[in-house]
Amino acid sequence: MRARLALHELVLLAVLGAVFGFLYWAFVQAWYALQVAMGPLGDVAQNVLAGAWIVVAPLALYIVRKPGVGVVAELMAAIIEVVFLGSPVGAPLLLAAFVQGASAEVAFTATRYRRYGWPVFVASGLSAGFLTFAYNMVRQGWWGQEHLELRLLLTVVSCVLLSGVAAKLLGDALARTGVLDNHAIVRDRTPEPVGA
Repeated sequence: MRARLALHELVLLAVLGAVFGFLYWAFVQAWYALQVAMGPLGDVAQNVLAGAWIVVAPLALYIVRKPGVGVVAELMAAIIEVVFLGSPVGAPLLLAAFVQGASAEVAFTATRYRRYGWPVFVASGLSAGFLTFAYNMVRQGWWGQEHLELRLLLTVVSCVLLSGVAAKLLGDALARTGVLDNHAIVRDRTPEPVGA
């Protein structure tokens, strides 16, 4: 496996970063609406949507299949959010993006970037859920607060579904269109062993 990124891969990461930077900003707007809709539990609305802010990392890894691209894609999306869309989080979003990308990449690293079956995407969602929860628990001071266990459960489930599972479904759908024919997701197509 070549770790160096080709020009077409860099362009793809830039496009993913731009698209998901905008989508992440849109999810912030959805988060605000969900906070209101959830009433007294509105504070945990961000945990319900946690995985939505991480989906570009496993998607980029699925398409490009090289170390570090999950982190790069998350950082590019964060830069779009902060610089061009004026995210209210500001510059600290870059650190959060690094944590999100790295935590989603753990499962792929464990397979040495060789497996891309459903179990790896679920594991990516689990690692993203647990590790970003730990980061946010410290950063946002959740430790000792009410609903800590609920926050953890919602974050992990959200990351499995909205990050891991969604990235696999999105990657497969994009590959079927033919727009990714020049990328590893299509070139490396071999049947996954059962349970991979």
